[in-house]
Amino acid sequence: MSTQAQPVSAALSGTFTLGGELTVNRLGFGAMRITGEGIWGPPKNKKEALAVLRRAVELGVNFIDTADSYGPDVSEELIAEALHPYPKDLVIATKGGWLRPGPNQWTHEASPEHLRKAVEGSLKRLRLDRIDVYQLHAPAPATPFRDSVQALAELQREGKIRLVALSNVTREHVEKARKIVPIASVQNRYSFADREWENVVDYCEQNGIGFIPWFPLGAGKVAGEALNRAAKAHQATPMQVALAWLLQRSPAMLPIPGTSSVQHVEENIAAAGVKLTKSEFEELDRAGMAA
Repeated sequence: MSTQAQPVSAALSGTFTLGGELTVNRLGFGAMRITGEGIWGPPKNKKEALAVLRRAVELGVNFIDTADSYGPDVSEELIAEALHPYPKDLVIATKGGWLRPGPNQWTHEASPEHLRKAVEGSLKRLRLDRIDVYQLHAPAPATPFRDSVQALAELQREGKIRLVALSNVTREHVEKARKIVPIASVQNRYSFADREWENVVDYCEQNGIGFIPWFPLGAGKVAGEALNRAAKAHQATPMQVALAWLLQRSPAMLPIPGTSSVQHVEENIAAAGVKLTKSEFEELDRAGMAA
């Protein structure tokens, strides 16, 4: 099956309903790499960054993931500049809980006081009255996890957050958080060849929670024979096959491949049209587990 013979649309990935409220196409866009080098400062080519966001939405993406630490602030500001006023079906998920002292540097800060300021800042930058999905970027060693989650639950009660979500967490974190507030999604590192959080994927699927794999193209480092064979059979790239594998791995999977290139965003979204056979999926599954 050729991706070129298919219309390029994120809608071909199917849909998932976050928190029982917000239905999105399962192939989204991660807006980390539209910032500068080291995820710091403005992009080298702002015009291209804005074009990437607009092209993604044109191709059916209605789920965009970002964070206040991307830039910092830059990614959220670019999303608003490119897309506001937003399409009615566009869901923007952002995060708070990390600080940025410099390029490629990240430090934890998930105190209730910080998270409240972070939410207010994201609302302003994104030009929103309420954030659709707000994720705790990571548990912070200096702040009890319960305190961070309770802060987000309170902001939800105040109407500033619609759905609460988590990132970089264990299954135990998710179970603890769900005793405080419903959890709409979990975002952890996961790909064809990086299966550390397999148990979290399964838990999310079993409980109707979206799973957002970050670094979903990590398979590029191990694009072995199985991946290349499937790519050739589908007239696709190995990366498109890696994304197709993720989409078929679980109905709760919401890949968010990111890029700063219009060409690459088109290639990534074309992966929604790649449908692996059962034998191809199983062969890739075994190859990824062995990587």
